[in-house]
Amino acid sequence: MSNTAEIDLVRLLYNTESTRGIVTTNGVFLGYSLEDVVRPAGSAKVPGETAIPAGRYEVIVTYSTRFKRKMTLLVGVVNFDGVRMHGGNTAVDSKGCLLIAKNAIAPNIIQGSLEKEMTAFVKSEIAKGKKVFITITDTRKAAA
Repeated sequence: MSNTAEIDLVRLLYNTESTRGIVTTNGVFLGYSLEDVVRPAGSAKVPGETAIPAGRYEVIVTYSTRFKRKMTLLVGVVNFDGVRMHGGNTAVDSKGCLLIAKNAIAPNIIQGSLEKEMTAFVKSEIAKGKKVFITITDTRKAAA
């Protein structure tokens, strides 16, 4: 039995407003993601309007002073602080975080927050003595 639990986010739709993808946990489809715009490598980060870099990050659960509740937190995202997975409908709601939801309504809109389910999943896996990781994969390079 593995001592890790895996969350995968695969970015599929890229445009000038947002980035949408699919989210799986331990290989099982969970829902959709919506993030800010993926910017070309080497471009300046636009605070609150830039998707985090693709990569693998540990996920923990901590208390958010902004949201006033326990939530997932991605650890070690370079040049970003407080990256969480939470509900929201458009990239305006993201502020650099990962929005997760049950439904994809349009290329730039998701609906039906999965924040509670994701937090419960991460807590459950940690309680089993596992480390939880998310791997974010770009399926194409960001437009220049």
